Amino acid sequence: MGLISLRGFGAILLCALVASCSAVPRGAGFQSEVLAASDTMEQPNGEPVYGFSVFEIRRDILPSLANWPDKGGRHYNWITRQQQPASLLIAAGDVLNVTIWDAEENSLLTNAGQRVAQLQEVQVNSDGRIFIPFVGNLRVSGMSPQTARARIESQLTQTIPSAQVQISVAPGRANTANLVGGVNAPGVYPLPDRNYTLLSLLSQGAGVSGSLENPQVRLMRGSKIYGIPLARIYDDPDLDTTLVGGDRIIIEDDDRYFLSLGATGSEAIHKFPKEQVSALDALSIVGGVSDSRADPQGILILREYSASAVRADISAGPPQTRIVFSIDLTRADGLFSAAKFNVQPGDLVYATESPVNAAQTVFAIFGSVLGITSRL
Repeated sequence: MGLISLRGFGAILLCALVASCSAVPRGAGFQSEVLAASDTMEQPNGEPVYGFSVFEIRRDILPSLANWPDKGGRHYNWITRQQQPASLLIAAGDVLNVTIWDAEENSLLTNAGQRVAQLQEVQVNSDGRIFIPFVGNLRVSGMSPQTARARIESQLTQTIPSAQVQISVAPGRANTANLVGGVNAPGVYPLPDRNYTLLSLLSQGAGVSGSLENPQVRLMRGSKIYGIPLARIYDDPDLDTTLVGGDRIIIEDDDRYFLSLGATGSEAIHKFPKEQVSALDALSIVGGVSDSRADPQGILILREYSASAVRADISAGPPQTRIVFSIDLTRADGLFSAAKFNVQPGDLVYATESPVNAAQTVFAIFGSVLGITSRL
């Protein structure tokens, strides 16, 4: 009689355990729980209005989703490369070294027996002029070194017929660019000519810091800021922009991120390792989903839009601010479509718990109970 009672107790316990499957300890909700209509409002006719919309990622809906706003944060313009002459334009602040040869016996510029006069470190003043003996103040700003040399020589030969001139230019602040950060050797670097590009400058700065994730270029020119992922410049030579004096360049981390929770391989914040990250990329980044816990038919991506992005037509924008995208990893269309659907900054990748695994846990517990009762 005692054995029957114990077995009857085991049967009752099984029913209780099966009925309370949801009470089994787990790290994520079931898909039915996450998508439960708990966040609702009520229309005047009594019909519920859900506080979020759910879209399954399928091939037929991808074209509409592609038109929805991009939550990628601030967007910057960029300047494409403009081919320039491979020469410097002299600017205020540049320093010139002027060498003048004079073959006259009684030179006005040199002592007896000398044939060369050196004018060292002649700085171009704020008006763009330099002082040359027997010529006076001569404007050279905006000229190439070759043009400035010819101009000086032309003026000198009016007084010194045999004069020949050579100049060299050390760029001043107006002909330099500043590598502010994100490189191995930040500093102020001279621009040797007008055709000097961004990648050439980064090379002078000993390259981009290896600690940066998906490095982003920020170019400050005057009061404007331009930006682009560095990888795009590597891929397209036309984006290797030509620098101008006074440019300031910062290379920084991509500050975009998404989150992962639930029965994923990791619950963490993940930075974007490249410009575009698909849903399949994101699942790989988070370490996949737990084989023993996750529901492969219940992978969810939760996203929140601003109220201004909401549209009545889903081909133009989201119908509500809160959107849940679901992915079925057990179907080929779900896998192919997930590879073409991009996650956006702030998205939450959530792997729901499999009810089958919860049931298996219950039956394992019940099996242990039967084992105990059979020995009593």
